[in-house]
Amino acid sequence: MNKLQVFKNGLLKENPIFVQLVGMCSALAITTSAFNGIGMGFAVIMVLVGSNVVISALRKVIPDEVRIPAFVIIIATFVTIIDMFMHAFTFELYQALGVFIPLIVVNCIILARAEAFAFKNGVVDSIFDGLGMGLGYTIAITILSSIREILGNGTIFGFHILPETYEPMMIIIQPPGAFIALGLLIGLVNYLTRKQKA
Repeated sequence: MNKLQVFKNGLLKENPIFVQLVGMCSALAITTSAFNGIGMGFAVIMVLVGSNVVISALRKVIPDEVRIPAFVIIIATFVTIIDMFMHAFTFELYQALGVFIPLIVVNCIILARAEAFAFKNGVVDSIFDGLGMGLGYTIAITILSSIREILGNGTIFGFHILPETYEPMMIIIQPPGAFIALGLLIGLVNYLTRKQKA
């Protein structure tokens, strides 16, 4: 498989949110604004790429018996770095994402890519895999965040785009709204994918 195909797989064919349905906790919890979606996406991309590179580089040194604990330690190291970086430079975003930044350690996307790809492939391929999966995740939660922010507040990135007479759909920015919006998006992606194959 060439590097471009590895990268493209994460965007739609194996998209973590719309296709694999992993990493849903943060996708449902923090997607009340597009700014949050992009911020969480950035954090996941950095952790995915960094952990994929290190795990791939050390794959012949890490014994099979302790590979999962080794993966968790490597991932936790990158999450801690990103957590400190966001705390120092993007404090408002850091507060908005809250506990979901440290929870990246146990995000299924990152552990799954470490096990399924990085531990079995070279460093360069693992970089492309991390970028593709991370970007796919970022696109998915940014779309979800944008829809929820527009319908729930009438804004996008904090700017009012709907008329002042618009009555916000408060349910969309609450937990049930996250499930409804995500379910509809997953259905749309499945419909478009099947239509494209036909």
